[in-house]
Amino acid sequence: MTPPTDKKKRASSAKGLPGRTKSSPAAVKKAASKRTNNEQGDKIPLRPYARLLTMLGDQLIRNERVALVELIKNAYDADASWVKVTFENFDEDFASTAASKIIIEDDGVGMSESIIRDHWANPATPVKLLSKAAVGRSPGGRIVQGEKGIGRFALLKLGRNIQITTRTDKADEERVVTLDLSGYDTDFLQGGKPLFLDNLRVGLKRVKPAELIVRDSIKLGARRKTRKPYGTRIEISHLTSTWSRRKVEGVYEDMARLQSIFALGPEDKKRRDADPFEVLIHRNDRHETFEAERRETLESLLENNTVFRIEGKFDNKQQAFDFKIGRRNRHIKLDDPEFAGLAVFKEAFGKKGEELRRRGVECGPFGFAFFVFDFSPDAQGARLLSKPDRELIRDHRIYLYRDGIRVYPYGDKDDDWLQIDTRRGTVRAAEFLSNDQVTGYVTITQQENPELRDKTSREGLVDTGHPTEDFISLLQIFLAWVRAKPYHQYRQDLKVKGDVQVFKSQRVQGALDDLLSKADQLPAPMQETLQTAERDYRAERRYLVQRAEATENLAGVGLSVESASHDLQLAMHSALRTIDTLLSEAHRGDTLDPEHVLRELQAIRGALSFVDTQLRDLQQLFKTTKQRRKDIRVIEVLEKVARLFKGMTDRAKITVTMQTVGTGPLVAKTTDAVLLQLFLNLFDNAVYWLDTQPANKVRKIEIVLDSERQQLVFADNGPGIADDDLPYIFEPFYSGKGQEGRGLGLYIARQLLDRHDYRIDVAPKRDRALSGANFLISFVEEAQ
Repeated sequence: MTPPTDKKKRASSAKGLPGRTKSSPAAVKKAASKRTNNEQGDKIPLRPYARLLTMLGDQLIRNERVALVELIKNAYDADASWVKVTFENFDEDFASTAASKIIIEDDGVGMSESIIRDHWANPATPVKLLSKAAVGRSPGGRIVQGEKGIGRFALLKLGRNIQITTRTDKADEERVVTLDLSGYDTDFLQGGKPLFLDNLRVGLKRVKPAELIVRDSIKLGARRKTRKPYGTRIEISHLTSTWSRRKVEGVYEDMARLQSIFALGPEDKKRRDADPFEVLIHRNDRHETFEAERRETLESLLENNTVFRIEGKFDNKQQAFDFKIGRRNRHIKLDDPEFAGLAVFKEAFGKKGEELRRRGVECGPFGFAFFVFDFSPDAQGARLLSKPDRELIRDHRIYLYRDGIRVYPYGDKDDDWLQIDTRRGTVRAAEFLSNDQVTGYVTITQQENPELRDKTSREGLVDTGHPTEDFISLLQIFLAWVRAKPYHQYRQDLKVKGDVQVFKSQRVQGALDDLLSKADQLPAPMQETLQTAERDYRAERRYLVQRAEATENLAGVGLSVESASHDLQLAMHSALRTIDTLLSEAHRGDTLDPEHVLRELQAIRGALSFVDTQLRDLQQLFKTTKQRRKDIRVIEVLEKVARLFKGMTDRAKITVTMQTVGTGPLVAKTTDAVLLQLFLNLFDNAVYWLDTQPANKVRKIEIVLDSERQQLVFADNGPGIADDDLPYIFEPFYSGKGQEGRGLGLYIARQLLDRHDYRIDVAPKRDRALSGANFLISFVEEAQ
């Protein structure tokens, strides 16, 4: 091949043929940049379609009530002292026509042109969020509620044609913003093609001098007032939903509950007087007041007809509830057995509170007030409610207020944000009081609870993990405690004690005896009927007493066996595991080591021997021995029970000591079964309460047997008996253990001792042996 001439070389180079010449530095740089862009890919801008407005407005916000409340919150953030909502061109039943409009106006600070251009016209603006982070308050000093920058889309839930007139203080003009979407369908299609959000335009014009927002008289409810020359007026037409008087009444109630419907104390009243915020509804020129709220009636019920009122706060640093119930002040730590024994506590923080110790509580502090009513037909006095009163109370559940403004829909009669109704229906009905009979409020602040945020839909709190879960769990724990302790005590006082008193005093028999003493004044047939009724009553009473005693005996046996059965199960499992190991080795066909077999058989015999001994002791509980009363050395029964509990007391590192006082042994004339059930229950209670104490605390059970005074003191150094529990611990079905206890142990112990004319009580101070629970058992027969 003939080499090209120089001329041909230059021509080839000019045509850009590869490999012919060296590229210039600029060409090399350009080629490298092109390669880099190809490797990284293109940068595509996010460009939402216009139908996003439908999703954020019409679909995300549940109903018109929520939409209106959102707009009213905006007025609150703008430091308005009043908001007027007018339903224009609506008939008396609030039916709308093509000419109907909803007008929302306020006397807030209004919007400047820069706010309109840079923020209102830009969805999801962070202006409020940044303001909250930097200042946290409006110019007028209010805690700012909004932060997401999409509240304006609430307008589209109400109508498709929006006109906003706004004026700032000292401005001589007003600005008119228009957004008319009435020509589009919900998918914003034009010529069959979807529009992008930036295809839509917001109109903005200036009106000078101002025409609508001027210093002039305005009707607000039943009065007229001179309005300030600034604020905002929103006119919504081409309405998208139907209205009715009932729906508007619901809007009115929501607006009335935007701020707390409860009397929050003198400081709150003082704050409201200094910074008023009033919401009014008009239909055309008529002020609509509605009757559904009945605020005065509710206030009267809260003041005069509750079982009790509880007000207080939760301190997240101390992990404690400080509150006042009735006239009594209480301070209860979260890990106190009163709370820790509840099922909701264990679910939230672990069976032994291990989750609480590991991470603490991740929500901030909060305040609360709960008003508890009795809806039962046997309520007495002022607590017995009429049907209208009960219906009014049912309309108000537990509200949540953030910085004085309500978090919707919490508090509505069909809302179950604390999952009370859910748990009552699926877990345990008696765990909580019904939502219907408890109303009240919980207060939080943005500053102290930054993780408790509103959902974008404005309905409830965002699930932020532990902060939200802990917040709800703490309220559940407290409300479960209200049901388990103070309300149960109230019902115990009201019903159970009254029934027992009727039985013990034989009031019915006394009434029959009184009638029989006057029977000679009655006709002969009536005398005979009365005498027959009296005989039948005595027979029925004997029969029921026998059944009750038999049932109590069986329940006592069950409780006692349950208390002692844990170590029996462990021993049996150990024996079975050893047998299974020997069987497995035997099946292999190899010769077994005799020494190994001997050791395993000895272990099995030891386990079965333990079971045999324990069962022999428990055998005395059963009915064949129950009827034989005899003189029993009390310490011998105590030692048997101590052996039954040895595994449990060793694991819990509890020291058990027995001390005798007097020259001879303490002897009781009773049955082994009675003493066994008595001491099994006392040991079981002591072990439970001692196990709730810190692991580094020395745990003790001390038993003092005094033969001279014929009494025994059974004591531990646990948390002791709460003052509130003292009047109730021997009542049936009352337990200080939360949902872990059945409330029968001490009741049955007292019943069994009563049948032998003996007595168990809480020990007086002079007889106390340790700092915790102290019980005094007297084996001196009471006079008949």
